[in-house]
Amino acid sequence: MKIRVKAPLRLGFGGGGTDVEPYCSDYGGAVFNTTIDLFAYCLLDSDAEKDLIIFESMDLGVVTTYSAGKSIPLDGKLDLYKHIYNAFLKISPKLSKKSIHIKTYSEVPSGSGLGGSSTLVVAIAKGFVDLLGLPWGDYELARFSYHIERVEAGIIGGHQDQYAACFGGFNYMEFYGNERVLVNPLRIRNWVKAEFEASLILYFTGITRSASIIEEEKKNAIEKNKLALDAMHQSKKDSLLMKEFILKGEVKKFADCLERSWQAKKRMAKGVTNKAVDEIYLGAINAGALAGKVSGAGGGGFMFFVCPPEKKFNVIKFLQNAGGQIYNFHFYNDGVTSWKQ
Repeated sequence: MKIRVKAPLRLGFGGGGTDVEPYCSDYGGAVFNTTIDLFAYCLLDSDAEKDLIIFESMDLGVVTTYSAGKSIPLDGKLDLYKHIYNAFLKISPKLSKKSIHIKTYSEVPSGSGLGGSSTLVVAIAKGFVDLLGLPWGDYELARFSYHIERVEAGIIGGHQDQYAACFGGFNYMEFYGNERVLVNPLRIRNWVKAEFEASLILYFTGITRSASIIEEEKKNAIEKNKLALDAMHQSKKDSLLMKEFILKGEVKKFADCLERSWQAKKRMAKGVTNKAVDEIYLGAINAGALAGKVSGAGGGGFMFFVCPPEKKFNVIKFLQNAGGQIYNFHFYNDGVTSWKQ
């Protein structure tokens, strides 16, 4: 059996960081995001080489091979794949009798702020769910994917990426203690989506991000750092306002809120921005953008900007001259999708 899976990446507009422990358990987190038509892919072949488990990251150029039927030890090579396999081996013993070749790739660079690693986990996990015929819904798949990445693998981060990849579309998400999550799908009129999409620019800076940013945000929440906590509270409030402005089609008010939220985001941790990011941001504003922010934790990777459509190409011209790459995209309404060959 050959199973194909694609899972969409996400843009986080507001509330990022409030979905990370311990903030969401202590205060309740909230995020407004949407998925876009850039994807992580998993190709799962259960008719592969006999008695072998093969993991292959095609974009990273890494291949690892192991004996089928038993738990795979971690050795630093594609360990997330092994965590997923080992977890499903415990869930369904019949997996021990299967030979599997998994190939993956993503349409964006790793660690760039669009939730790529979490989305890839969702795609791989969905392949196993289909292979084993498990009756999981979106919540079960997202919860499992979160547990694999954040608990089993110990990779620090929030909840929103896994849930966005599973549910798809525009969502207002609420996060509470004990991994309780509520996903509220939003019905946004087509003309609003069209205007909003026409007003957005997605830009890859090429700047490498640091994982220490999320660690600092978590540390600040644990230590009750007032400046950082106030910024997180503000970001959570802004996520609700952003949702309301987009539902009403008020893109200019959304942009004003995004600007305030970006200023708050920079107070959550020292590494959220840097000189290069600030120069790109100010240059885009001077070229006609209304607001923008770094996607994800910050420090580099992708940025997105809101601008009047008639000024969009002025901003694009500046960004291209700044040395990065413009990514064309559209909003994507579906969550993770699988099919069999």
